[in-house]
Amino acid sequence: MLTTAAIGVLALIDTKIEALRTARDVSDRVLVGAAMAIAEGVDVDGKGGVAILIPFSALDMLSSTAQDQVFYRVDGPAGILTGYDDLSPVPVTETRAPALADDRYRGMQIRTATILRELTSGEGTTPFRVTVAETKRARDALAQAILARSALRIAALILGAAVVAWTAATYALRPLDRLSRSLAARAPHDLTPIETQAPAELRPVLDALNGFLVRLSRAMAAMQNFASNANHQIRTPLTVARTQVAMAGKGQGEVLQTLDKTDRALIRIERVLEQILLLARIEATGTRPVLTPLDVAHLARGVAADFLPQAVALGKDLGFAGLDRAMALSEEVLLGELLRNLIDNALTHCPVDTMVTVQVLSSGPEGVRLEVIDTGPRLSDSDLTLLRGRLDPAGGVRTGTRGLGLHIVAEIALALRASVALERGANGQGLVWSVSLPGVAG
Repeated sequence: MLTTAAIGVLALIDTKIEALRTARDVSDRVLVGAAMAIAEGVDVDGKGGVAILIPFSALDMLSSTAQDQVFYRVDGPAGILTGYDDLSPVPVTETRAPALADDRYRGMQIRTATILRELTSGEGTTPFRVTVAETKRARDALAQAILARSALRIAALILGAAVVAWTAATYALRPLDRLSRSLAARAPHDLTPIETQAPAELRPVLDALNGFLVRLSRAMAAMQNFASNANHQIRTPLTVARTQVAMAGKGQGEVLQTLDKTDRALIRIERVLEQILLLARIEATGTRPVLTPLDVAHLARGVAADFLPQAVALGKDLGFAGLDRAMALSEEVLLGELLRNLIDNALTHCPVDTMVTVQVLSSGPEGVRLEVIDTGPRLSDSDLTLLRGRLDPAGGVRTGTRGLGLHIVAEIALALRASVALERGANGQGLVWSVSLPGVAG
């Protein structure tokens, strides 16, 4: 459309030049014709002098709706014979050819035509010159009319081309729009080939995309198979090792302490393995779980009770506070795993005698807020920023002892359509982890 408009502007400029030339040529022919008509009225009188009869038709042919003014002048060998004596003739270089020029006369723009003619009598030939001029309103009006009609035609052409281009583009891109909607409506884990009608021009792109989906599906299947095999191959020796440690735990003294540390290390390894496999399942499927009404308070009390033995063993004070019942849209297994990660993080990284509180609050009609509060030491601004960065699912590579659990928290929150926030506790001490869950409609 922009190209067509640019061509239309160039065509309009060319049309303006051509309109001015056409109006000038048409008016010049009429102007020269009037001069010739006046020249026809010049004759020799009975005394051998020059007699001039200005025919009415000579000036009438110059009349127009633009009400142009007409001026004339006839010159003989001795000077002006009749007409406007202050009208300047146009220099003529050829005897029979008219001379034309633009000029100003009495403050007006005029077009002047001058012709040379000769009278033949018994005494010889007498040359004379006829000059006719008119103002330029009529020819300017003609040029404007031609330009206006051309502009309307060009505008109609541009509009028609735009309508045709828009219609053709819409019709031609309709299969691509259907393909785009089909891709947008797909679930993240759906890697089946795309079956849709497509024109011949799009078929190679669709075939290449389907080939890529097949290869990606095979790669994902291989990854899931590897994860399952790794789970089995790693869990079995871990279970055997823990059994052997339990059987050897009948000893006493340093041996018993060493075996206890070994057992805790194996438990930690098993826990990390579970976290890795859970994160792999969430990231591999990319699916959102079905959210159903869930009593968050009941779930939080149960998870906190499960962690009481670990809290006592670590010298931490773990408790529950808040509502007795709080309904939210969530998924029990994933939300429980999210809460376990937050509680385990607080118990593991806070010093002895730290108070850890699991709290459930109402956030109004919008939903429920689940909090894990600890009274640990004040963190520096850089450490707080680092922890907040690990709550971003797209935060990049996970490193350090806290990165994996917090990244799982972020992934589960994304799947549950929840949001996680981290702030300092009261008086700047400790941390407050807040999880906002969508409420139950009605």
